[in-house]
Amino acid sequence: MFTRNHLLAAGSALVVVCGAALAAVSPNLGRVATPEEIASWDLTVSPDGEGLPPGSGTPKQGEAVYVAKCIACHREKGAGNPADRLVGGQGTIGGDQRPIKTIGSYWPYATTIFAYIRRAMPFYETKSLNNDELYALTAYLLHLNGIIGENDTMNAQTLPKVRMPNRDGFVPFVRGN
Repeated sequence: MFTRNHLLAAGSALVVVCGAALAAVSPNLGRVATPEEIASWDLTVSPDGEGLPPGSGTPKQGEAVYVAKCIACHREKGAGNPADRLVGGQGTIGGDQRPIKTIGSYWPYATTIFAYIRRAMPFYETKSLNNDELYALTAYLLHLNGIIGENDTMNAQTLPKVRMPNRDGFVPFVRGN
């Protein structure tokens, strides 16, 4: 009679044998990524602005980018539907009401907005915006949320200085020793 231990041992042996057989007939898929390919995905931007590229943009310039590339998903002035709402929601985080998480109510750093747009938007054509378009679009969204003025210019020096309304709503994570 087979016991549970016998079945486990037989199952383990079968996994080892099958694994070895599959390794012997590997389809040899893939290749090592080139340094250029890796660099194109190294889009890290820190809250302090480290990693921001050269370029600049204003809310007015960003409005044109938004209309051309974003309005289909985020609707006029970031109202949302079918994609996320981008504007409004200030004062809804905390308390007993359901929060409306938007750029103005939730995001802790303006640099994070830039970085997210840079690597993930527009949804249908990611990483297609140039640096000036990215700064302009970020400026437009910050302006729509009442965070910067209509004549402010965003660039690698000014963007990290923007104080987001929910900046203190997050607990910093510090890795232990």
